[in-house]
Amino acid sequence: MAHSPWLDVDWSAHARWVEVAGRPVNVVELGSGPPVVFVHGHSGAWQNWLEQLPVFAERFRSIAFDLPGFGRSPLPRDPITISGYGRIVDELLERLEVHEGCAVVGNSMGGFVGAELAIRFPQRVQRLVLVSAAGVASRYVGLPLTVMDRYGERVLGRVGPLLYPVEERTRRMARRAAFRRAGFLLLSPHPERLDPRLFYENVMASGDKPGAPMAAAEIARYDVRDRLTEIACPTLVVWGAQDRIVPPSSADDFARLIPDARKVVFSDCGHVPMLEQPQRFNRLVADFLDERPGEDVSATSAAA
Repeated sequence: MAHSPWLDVDWSAHARWVEVAGRPVNVVELGSGPPVVFVHGHSGAWQNWLEQLPVFAERFRSIAFDLPGFGRSPLPRDPITISGYGRIVDELLERLEVHEGCAVVGNSMGGFVGAELAIRFPQRVQRLVLVSAAGVASRYVGLPLTVMDRYGERVLGRVGPLLYPVEERTRRMARRAAFRRAGFLLLSPHPERLDPRLFYENVMASGDKPGAPMAAAEIARYDVRDRLTEIACPTLVVWGAQDRIVPPSSADDFARLIPDARKVVFSDCGHVPMLEQPQRFNRLVADFLDERPGEDVSATSAAA
């Protein structure tokens, strides 16, 4: 098993609380240089970006955080909405003194939030990477939006404590391929290939997710499709061909609706390319951040 850079980081030395909208937000930051902000998805936490943060910190100021209601960040004062998350991220970046704009990389619901940020606060976002992003699909996890809207909050509110345990169970369970398959079955076509340590940090040790029920309903209700044409920054759309959460057809919709967006689809990959194929993902995103005007990173990276 390859040794990943994140295993060598003392993460407690890079974590801090930042007050945003009257609530503390758990922020992890390392490196220096142009800022790159990573936004996790529904039922996720900042640990979704363990394979990216130390790699990009070699040249960038790498910033990740727990959205309010996820991980260690408590629920926000107001009900969870995508537009509210956009305002929270905008305020967070202001408090972190990210004034000149940044690159935003968002997975799933985090991509939805990233798109909202680019629309509502365009001065904040210089480049946008949407990774299996929510926001334009008519079905999630195979369920129509009407079902998610009507039942998502009620069902997740009941089973959430079972799906998102606060306490660490045991690393021995994470080492079992069968357990990883059960825990990551919807997210990846090959969950047993995931490093047990990475699985443990993402699924078992990433904290509670009390915001998940409300956020699921909001994903179903909030309509951003007609506003995607307002995104003016260079945008890269990254997807897994075997995504069971958000259908790959959404990649086509984002690429069509966002002006001059580029699309790269990873074969043999599911909903979390940054965890499933981290080396390829990191190379693709780094190339996109480095590209000069007129270059097309997707043309050279799609076959990498």
